Amino acid sequence: MKIVACYSIKGGVGKTATAINLAYAAAQDGLRTLICDLDPQGASSYYFRVRPSTKLKADTFFTRRDRLVRNIKGSDYPRLDILPANLAYRDFDQMLAGMKKSRLRLSQLLHSLSDEYDLVVLDCPPNITILSENIFHASDQVVVPVIPTTLSQRTFSQLLGFYKESNLKRKSLLPFFSMVEQRKRMHNEVRQDMRKAYKRFLQSEVPYSVDVENMGVTREPLLVTQPRSPAALAFTQLWRELKQRSNGVSQGELKGAKDGD
Repeated sequence: MKIVACYSIKGGVGKTATAINLAYAAAQDGLRTLICDLDPQGASSYYFRVRPSTKLKADTFFTRRDRLVRNIKGSDYPRLDILPANLAYRDFDQMLAGMKKSRLRLSQLLHSLSDEYDLVVLDCPPNITILSENIFHASDQVVVPVIPTTLSQRTFSQLLGFYKESNLKRKSLLPFFSMVEQRKRMHNEVRQDMRKAYKRFLQSEVPYSVDVENMGVTREPLLVTQPRSPAALAFTQLWRELKQRSNGVSQGELKGAKDGD
């Protein structure tokens, strides 16, 4: 089983849209897929028309596997299930702080589902906490949407610094540009600078699109409602690129290793 996290320190960068469309693409590829909504706001749950999981609280999420499994819901799409969030998830860090091996609890929990699922996609809250460290340790790939602006450039640098200080594997950190507007000079300059500085940037870029914003209205993956739109095609390409990275080392990664990245 593989675990892919959609994560960013910064909010409003397209994490949930990415998680939803990647999960849908994986299920369409034949993978038994679970999207785990870890954000107390429950955006992924909302998009998939699944009500918040009122019975699953922070104090039982990591300790009662049986209760967690009972709260997994089927979606409207074959091979795609969702573990919905609720506001009680805001207490995750308080609970984790009192547990032994607190930074490994999520990994242990998710891998206990390996007989049921081929892929788990995590929709993550925007911060760096004990839960975030759990996400980093558990995930095979941490997919980071980056809007090409100076503020997003700064927050991504902070994330890289945290990985280095915590001795985490930066190879698993896979940023891509989100909400790209080609006509903006800053977007073009920041993309160029960041690709030079970090060699593992994915080639896929998701353009800014009203269609993505409308997912909150349609409450369906963009790959369902507008499969031929530029943003949907970009999400499809992103999924293919992640699969390629999962199956082997890309030329860019080899070059990055040689450059000491």
